[in-house]
Amino acid sequence: MTLDTKTDTIRAHLAEGLAIPAHPLALDAERQLDEQRQRALTRYYVEAGSGGLAVGVHTTQFAIREAGLYERVLELAASTAEEYGDRPLAMIAGVAGKTAQAVAEAHTAASLGYQAALVSPAPFRDASEAELLAHAAAIGEVLPVVGFYLQPAVGGRVLSVDFWRKLASIPSVVAIKIAPFHRHRTVDVVRGVVEARAEGGVTLYTGNDDHIVADLLLPFVFRRDGEDVSVRIKGGLLGQWSVWTQAAVHLHKRCREAAKADAVPIDLLAIDAQLTDMNNAVFDVPNDFRGVIAGCHEILRRQGLLEGIWCLDQNETLSPGQAEEITRVSRDYPHLTDDAFVAAHLDRWLDG
Repeated sequence: MTLDTKTDTIRAHLAEGLAIPAHPLALDAERQLDEQRQRALTRYYVEAGSGGLAVGVHTTQFAIREAGLYERVLELAASTAEEYGDRPLAMIAGVAGKTAQAVAEAHTAASLGYQAALVSPAPFRDASEAELLAHAAAIGEVLPVVGFYLQPAVGGRVLSVDFWRKLASIPSVVAIKIAPFHRHRTVDVVRGVVEARAEGGVTLYTGNDDHIVADLLLPFVFRRDGEDVSVRIKGGLLGQWSVWTQAAVHLHKRCREAAKADAVPIDLLAIDAQLTDMNNAVFDVPNDFRGVIAGCHEILRRQGLLEGIWCLDQNETLSPGQAEEITRVSRDYPHLTDDAFVAAHLDRWLDG
């Protein structure tokens, strides 16, 4: 299959609008890869109904590269997903580093069957936008590209409307994950795609874990050539969806149905604030996201999917009071959790 054919295939798949969790990393008490639980996590996400997996991304911990785990972690997710051969899954690999490293990672991901690369802008915080565009284009020579607006608090940078217009014009770009956690900058991305006349070929995915439901429900309307152009964010590629995933899949489906019907049930608008409250606890927003990965791990630990909340960086852990906040939101919003689903299948996922 040629790269052009692969690009067309993943472009069409992502255009359906998918719920894609960002895959965490399972470690044991020695901070070594726990392959049994890593596979269990993948089975959980697939059986919860996810439309794909994002592996090697921020939630997987960028430090897997320095730890020599990048290829093995990607391979575990890919081979475990193959157990579900009848399920079409969008397999997206995070690629990081400067261009030489990112292109090498894209080659590794392609060899393992991944269909697209999510491009981290973090190494280009002080570079020109032209350099970042050239970086994305180079990766697109290997794998179709998912652009990424990463929030500055976790390594991203502010990017212009012109940047997003030019990125959307690159033929290998099939989607953009919008995750600046900022409404004005979210609008900038959508506007750039519309100005590039790329809305038919570049699908928008929310990464705004603080505003998930509204992103999926609201149309973005811009004037172009004297006419209104309406664009929607169709899916999500989210760290928040690495936990309580079955409930997230159901919520995404409801949002997509409401968007297609142009009729939004009032309870969905209420859920937007509830889910933001949950994210506030899980991502440790009061402490500038210091406990974001540990927060995701804590929920998975409570469910039995992880043995502990260990991260590769021993300094990454829960912030004071974060566990109590996670307990509160779990109690207050049971309709947005999936503990019973996990309990019913956990032993099988671990034994597989």
